[in-house]
This record gives sequence, structure tokens and C-alpha cells, in this order.
Amino acid sequence: MANNDSSAEACVSFLHNGVAQIALVVPDLDRAIEMYWKRFGVGPWHIYTYQRPLLKEMSYRGRPTDYAMRLALSFIGSLRIELIEVLRGETVYADFVREHGYGLHHLGVLVEDMNEALAQARAAGLEMIQDGAGFGRDGDGRFAYLDTEKLIGTTLELIERPKARIPPERIYPAPEIEENDSFD
Repeated sequence: MANNDSSAEACVSFLHNGVAQIALVVPDLDRAIEMYWKRFGVGPWHIYTYQRPLLKEMSYRGRPTDYAMRLALSFIGSLRIELIEVLRGETVYADFVREHGYGLHHLGVLVEDMNEALAQARAAGLEMIQDGAGFGRDGDGRFAYLDTEKLIGTTLELIERPKARIPPERIYPAPEIEENDSFD
């Protein structure tokens, strides 16, 4: 049976590898990671502050912007979990808190080529509403949020992971130091 739906030509392929990450917006990152660790055993958490100069490029609703957020990354099995605390600026996270309160914000999917994924999204009628780039050790790495909440009930994030991450600001719980570790 032939598919005569012309919109099938504009579908996206970046969902075919599945969801790699779930993210929640939380009011207090430190309290949230402590609760996840103590109550559920989820951790360790790698904590970063995403703002300039770590993020080299930032946009919100089609224009350059300046925002800041703290985030923590861990895994539940093979699924990465991200907790985000809004610090400042216009962001999809601040919008979410105003409209819904705190909670599940987005599903993240990995992409090999962000420009190709964004072209697919545009062809499918999906608008990019926020992005950031440059958080990798070599200035690579990019994320972009698509305006999908009305379509699927949540936001989709496209993630082009950097080749290597910078070290986290801290890890919770703090790793135990071996007797042989040297800090010279």
C-alpha cells in the first residue's frame, strides 16, 4: 500500500536511534542530586555551569542571547539523566517553569551532524527555539531544542556530543581518594 501522505517526505530520522537522555528542571540542583543519590542510588553526578565562556554561542528564539544554567549529568542504566537549575536569562527552562513548574522538561536524542539534523527539523516544520555550542574541550559540542511540546507533549533536544568534555566543576558524591593518589 503506497503512502500518499506528502508529509512523510519531511519526516526526521534523528529519532531512529532512540532517546539518549531525559532532563528535568529543578529548583535547587544540589538538593536534587543529593536526593537522587541518597534515595535512588543514582550517581555519581558530574556538575557543570553552562554560560560564557564555556558556551561560545547561545541563541534563544532566533536571536543571540546570554544565559546561565547549572546542570548535573548521571546515568540510570544506559539512559543519561540531566538535572537543570535555571540561573539567569531567557531560556526554554525559564519558560517551562513559568508555564508548568518544575519537572520533566525534554527528551534528548544524539545526532552525528547538527546542521543536517536541524535541516531535517526545518523541513518537517519544527522550529529551533534555543541552542548553545562550544562546551567541549576543543570548543565543539552543540545542543538545540525544538518546539515540539504541542506536538508530542514535551520538547526534543538534539545533542551533538563533543569529542571530549572538560572536567566537571565537581562530582557528587565526591570520589574517594586512594592512598596512592598524589596531588603534586
